[in-house]
Amino acid sequence: MNARNLCRTLIGAVAALAAATAWAHGGMHAHGGFAAGFAHPFTGLDHLLAMFAVGLWATQQRGWRVWVAPATFVAVMAAGAVAGTTGLAMAGVEPAIALSVLLFGAFIAVRLVLPAAALVVLSAAFAWFHGFAHGMEMPAGTGTGFMAGFVLATAALHASGVAVGALLRGHARVLRGLGVVTALTGAGLLLG
Repeated sequence: MNARNLCRTLIGAVAALAAATAWAHGGMHAHGGFAAGFAHPFTGLDHLLAMFAVGLWATQQRGWRVWVAPATFVAVMAAGAVAGTTGLAMAGVEPAIALSVLLFGAFIAVRLVLPAAALVVLSAAFAWFHGFAHGMEMPAGTGTGFMAGFVLATAALHASGVAVGALLRGHARVLRGLGVVTALTGAGLLLG
């Protein structure tokens, strides 16, 4: 598949997902468990795009730093999920998640390359909100299965973004275009 067809396919997939619920936090996982947790990041455009965008952005980093943002995101998201299960209230969770979609898309569009420490800080800040939202949605009594599911799904979405970013390495305009589409979608989520 050439880069143009891949881009069209990805944009079509995003459009199809946009027809579904835009937010992944609708209490749809009443029975919990690993499968429900794994499905959770795929059920909302906000999580899906943010997780995939982290992987795409990671491919624009240099050397070993390709794995800094995804690894940080997964670890801090898990910690945020634990905090979200405690019943603590945190303001601005949904807007922060939408902002992450916008900014990760913008980072891809402008090809933002950062030192490892900055990658950790940015990834951790947004991962906390994603994790907190997942934790708030975790059905009572599901144990660690639900959490293990969404952690694994998040890692898979990051890895998918890295794979697509690697395929597009020689097609900077296509990759940047995906960043623009992601950023605009994030802006729509933030305003909507």
